[in-house]
Amino acid sequence: MSSKKHNSQVLKSLSAHRVTSEVTSDAILRYLHSLDCPRALAVALLFKHGEHEQLAKLECNPLNYISMVEFRDAYTATKFLSKFQDLTLDYDLDSVALAKFEKFEQSCASTNTRFRNLSVDPDYTGPIVWLHSAVIHKIEQILRGFSAEEFFRRANWGPGASTIIKSRDASAAIKFQIETGITRDLYALLHPNFYAQTLGGQLSLPFKEQSLLAAAYPLWFEHLESSGSFPNFQVGNKVVTVPKDATTNRVIAIEPGINIWFQKAIGEMINSRLRRVGVDLRYQSRNQQLAHSASLSGVNATVDFSSASDSISSGLVEALLPPSWFTLLDSCRSRFGLTGTDCRSWNKFSSMGNGFTFSLQSLIFFAMSSCCKDYIQIHDGKVPHESVSVYGDDVIIPVRCLSLFSELSEFYGFSLNAQKSFSSGHFRESCGSHYYSGVDVKPYYLKGNITNVRSLYRAANAIRRLAHRHNNSYGCDYRFKDTFDFLVARVPKALRLRIPESLGDGGFIANFDEATPVRARHSIEGYYVRHAVEESVTFQLDTIGLLLARLWVPSSAQSLQNSVAKRGQTRLSLKRSLVQQWVDLGPWI
Repeated sequence: MSSKKHNSQVLKSLSAHRVTSEVTSDAILRYLHSLDCPRALAVALLFKHGEHEQLAKLECNPLNYISMVEFRDAYTATKFLSKFQDLTLDYDLDSVALAKFEKFEQSCASTNTRFRNLSVDPDYTGPIVWLHSAVIHKIEQILRGFSAEEFFRRANWGPGASTIIKSRDASAAIKFQIETGITRDLYALLHPNFYAQTLGGQLSLPFKEQSLLAAAYPLWFEHLESSGSFPNFQVGNKVVTVPKDATTNRVIAIEPGINIWFQKAIGEMINSRLRRVGVDLRYQSRNQQLAHSASLSGVNATVDFSSASDSISSGLVEALLPPSWFTLLDSCRSRFGLTGTDCRSWNKFSSMGNGFTFSLQSLIFFAMSSCCKDYIQIHDGKVPHESVSVYGDDVIIPVRCLSLFSELSEFYGFSLNAQKSFSSGHFRESCGSHYYSGVDVKPYYLKGNITNVRSLYRAANAIRRLAHRHNNSYGCDYRFKDTFDFLVARVPKALRLRIPESLGDGGFIANFDEATPVRARHSIEGYYVRHAVEESVTFQLDTIGLLLARLWVPSSAQSLQNSVAKRGQTRLSLKRSLVQQWVDLGPWI
């Protein structure tokens, strides 16, 4: 049989193979049995007897443990099903998410009232007065000025949907081709005489020549004008929910497409300025490294917030940002939004889904934490050696600054998440890294039922990686071998592809001896390995949109990927990769 025909048959069976519903339950119970600790037994009993609401709300307090091993196993068992989307609960996850969203919207309204009458606020006293002025000055130092050229140059499309375009069509080519959604506030910024024209005023120049959009992107603007549907005025954003964890969903707001284009520009402008002061939002490694060191020294706290993006009130942003920056951000955001069919004005400044929200909240939290550190240094007379670091709403701050930081956060309308903030004991968590006394105790989260071969690969490999961590990265903890082997056995023999760790989840991770790969021939150094690759089903566009996408981003693999149009489907292929160095996790020990 030819290799091509064999691969075709393997792919057909890989796509067609379905896993029985009992496999997920059996795998869960086997995994919990492998942990062999009291908490794992409790989780197994709750799952087995359908007490899913109690299971979803289980917590694990690191201060209740004195042994790293005991805490690690209990923590792993507690978090295992905390994001499992197939638990049976007695309430609607969307209702919980929307109720929380409304709660923080009301909190933003209270914060806005505070900043409208700040001088008479009873809480505006003591350290808060100094800190508020310092935060304003810090943000002004970080941001400084900007140019219109920078604003237009840094713009780009986001990866997701807009109010007009669905996520399956979210490629640069399609967005350039058909995206026309824009708010009136942003349109007025780009067309300075828009309101004058709307009110019947006389323009001294042809309207097209008044457009900043035409000056910055003449080819795109010409295409927009010729489409006959621009501007397609949008009221604002649209509130939707997406999965978060087992107890609730997450609320996000889908923005108009052209607003997102410029929101991304603002986000990049803020990011570039934050990099000057040591905050690089392209990477999470600094927060992760500091969480590791803090779990050993105890001098730093890791802080997390509840719904931080929904807590950024418009009054707070206006008070903290320089006027020119605030005007720019305010014009590009959605001041109004749709919740279902109801249109409303937002008390918050921006939410998840906005292209600059992550950067804005990072800027605010960095300025807050830095100023709290400066205040403590001035009043203690000591030079603090602890570090401050921020990645979104993940903040690392000296423990001795935490009380002051909490007070300032509350004054600004933010709520610290006590269950995910750690300042005492040996445990710290930030940016997805979890450490207890310097040991990696990151758990494995099962997020849904195991239904096909690809999900079997992912589940088995996640368990093997966890076993590797539990064995101090020297071989794999033998306790988990039974669960791993159980999942491997659920896959037809022809699909039990053995691959090195470096190839991801296109097969089962194996060490060199388990895989026994065939050496490459013809003087090529290394080994050829087959693995499954999931690809989006795409097609090329022969339109002005494709031309604009290629002109905006220099030709590269990434720009090629962004230029094609997705069909909202995926396909599997078998790839033959050359592995020159076999990276494995070692044997079962």
